[in-house]
Amino acid sequence: MPTAAAPVRPLHSHAAAELITAAHDLLTAHDGTATHPDLLARVPAVAASLGDEIRTACRPVDTPDGLFVLRGLPLDDTAIGPTPAHWSSAGDAGAVYDVVLLLLSTVMGTPLAWEGQQDGRFVHNIVPSPGHEDEQTGASSSVLLSPHTEDAFHPARAHLLVLGCLRNHDAVATTAASVRQVQLAQEEVELLSRPVLPILPDDAYAEAQSYAGDPPPVPTLWESPDGPTLRFDPAYTPLDQASEEHRAAYARLQDELARVSVAVSLEPGDVLVVDNDLVVHGRVPFTARYDGTDRWLKRSSVRVPDRRTRPPAERSEHGYGQQAVEAYR
Repeated sequence: MPTAAAPVRPLHSHAAAELITAAHDLLTAHDGTATHPDLLARVPAVAASLGDEIRTACRPVDTPDGLFVLRGLPLDDTAIGPTPAHWSSAGDAGAVYDVVLLLLSTVMGTPLAWEGQQDGRFVHNIVPSPGHEDEQTGASSSVLLSPHTEDAFHPARAHLLVLGCLRNHDAVATTAASVRQVQLAQEEVELLSRPVLPILPDDAYAEAQSYAGDPPPVPTLWESPDGPTLRFDPAYTPLDQASEEHRAAYARLQDELARVSVAVSLEPGDVLVVDNDLVVHGRVPFTARYDGTDRWLKRSSVRVPDRRTRPPAERSEHGYGQQAVEAYR
């Protein structure tokens, strides 16, 4: 897999300082707690006041590879403290970057949370955790995190995935592959555009995995007004239930995504923005040390109001009982 330079949108020092200062001011006014409800209520007004450079940098993804990196935010490795051993022990560690991601997410759309994941927080801590090394979740480390659409099982999944890098001493790469760069035969596209198989909830949603309703079959590919789009999570797709012909087409898509996949090694202070309707993302394996120096990302999910990239049939899906919570409602 090639290591690629993702499209970079630089934030010059004055714009980066503006963003960090805005985040610090919000935290200071609300007891240093990024989850304070009054802080969340103030984020839209502060985001609306940010300067043109920040707003321009947050414009929609505009290249076929379906992603970009915001670069230029300052980050002090000592000041953020050790990498937490688990998301639940993170508390307010690195809280200024929680607020930075909230502000950026609000410029791009509406932050999204899940009642059943990380206590309903709008910004998640992604860290390797003991006992989860082999899972297909963000807490894993020793296995390849298979390329997937974020929260593919749910119709209210994010349009954009935002990953802020706080620490990455080992240059652990995030993988990314765009459906706009694959080459499939027309008959393969037609097969994968049929709603044949469901996508089941992943291991981060234990409550959803016990949902009693029948899993709805969904298409893997469809055509949106601006091009091909996908919904893809092979680790949680029961491919054994499909015909041999369908499995072969799915395998071809997997091979093509692997062919065009790139490895993006984020630097501290980088913010990776991924179009969740175009790009599947994953992570290469690494050996976690659990000594406070492991890879540490912050993650937010963004819904883009009035975006029409999803099949209308998704509106009738039950989402396995999981409730997506949009900020500011």
